Amino acid sequence: MAAVGAVGAGWFITIEGPEGAGKTTQTQRLGRRAAAAGLEVVVTREPGGTTVGERVREMLLDAASTHGPRADALLFNAARAELVESVIRPALARGALVVSTRFADSTLAYQGFGAGLDLDELRALERFATAGIVPDLTILLDLPAEVGLARKDFERTRFESAFGLDFHRRVCDGFRALAAADPVRFAVIDARATAAEVESAVTAAASRLTGLGLLQPGDASSEPERLAQRIPR
Repeated sequence: MAAVGAVGAGWFITIEGPEGAGKTTQTQRLGRRAAAAGLEVVVTREPGGTTVGERVREMLLDAASTHGPRADALLFNAARAELVESVIRPALARGALVVSTRFADSTLAYQGFGAGLDLDELRALERFATAGIVPDLTILLDLPAEVGLARKDFERTRFESAFGLDFHRRVCDGFRALAAADPVRFAVIDARATAAEVESAVTAAASRLTGLGLLQPGDASSEPERLAQRIPR
């Protein structure tokens, strides 16, 4: 397990990406596959996953909220600290697979690249909140901002309603920059593919990490490597 500061023999996978990329769907599907393979699986999300985190989530996503990016960064990391302490670290210590929709990379992408806050300051805040825990694998569901926002027309939170297309394009560029800077940790998947094809690619990436054959005969995509690729050095 590469998660810094953790103990035990678990794995920590995060699924990241812009709005509308299908992160929640793929987190749940990967969790079900891993559980079917006999792993103890903890599926969680950011912000959320704890009583404190879910209350913070309500504030952060409420379309009526008007606070700025510095408050966003602090609130996200407060929820993150509680999630790490109460859920992620204990699960990893037990040897479980933790799969989270979003983690610290989202704060760098949204409040850093998107809103323009200093990345070094955000990384220092992240280190404090996470106690040094880093995902073993981060799967980036890459999607053009306009495509993702169109998918979210029916369900708009504060981040879809209060932030314009240019902001979301910067977020997408930020995720890509983070992935390019850390190609060992990141696997990038083209989220314009069908949900079944993306699921196959996500599963292939997770299988490489865990060493378990999570892919099953008859999976929708016969070309998971076409969709799930490490960014070249």
